Amino acid sequence: MAMKAAAEFDRATAAEHAHTAVWIATVLRGRIAAGELTPGSKLSEQALSSALGVSRNTLREAFSTLAGESMVTRIPNRGVFVASPGVEEVREIYRVRRMIEPAAALWGEVTPEALDTMEAIVRRAQEARDAGSVADMADANQALHRAVVGLTGSGSLQTLMDRVLAEMRLVFHAMASTPDFHSHYVDRNVRLVERLRAGRRDEAASGLSADLDVAEAELLDRLADASG
Repeated sequence: MAMKAAAEFDRATAAEHAHTAVWIATVLRGRIAAGELTPGSKLSEQALSSALGVSRNTLREAFSTLAGESMVTRIPNRGVFVASPGVEEVREIYRVRRMIEPAAALWGEVTPEALDTMEAIVRRAQEARDAGSVADMADANQALHRAVVGLTGSGSLQTLMDRVLAEMRLVFHAMASTPDFHSHYVDRNVRLVERLRAGRRDEAASGLSADLDVAEAELLDRLADASG
């Protein structure tokens, strides 16, 4: 039922946005970020063009956009597939994250409303951890980092972060056998929000930078183990 409603929403909004390739790329990126499209999934031109009410040419333009973002991979004579990020893709993700997230924590506009939103997110993450829900933990942790970049007030940086988080979702699928990956970042995120609330922005930025280093190292180790 939910997938049907999502498909109907996609069709309606695609029509509203004049069937642009940019909008279709946004829809597909959102599905990847939501975990609906998993690494290795084949993206059928016929099925998607019919479901979204767009031409195949428009869909191919969207595929080209997503390929440029390393979200999908084109395989000659086989089709387009959702990407499976590897070591270099993870490194690139964290190069971007280290540049924008600590800077957002240090120089962004930390309003009471933003802090309230972040505190609600980390509470949600704690509840998910207590309930043993890996997917909900991952969603909350992702939402917290998106909210951090939101402190910049920059739509361009938010769009960039959305792309990064969608690619992170693909990386998380490689961590399916290690659900503990998300749990120990819940408390780190709680500390981040506490520091921002207390006005200790230097500590918040440096702590966030260190957390990103730890997460990258852990992901690279797990990917190496998986391929070894």
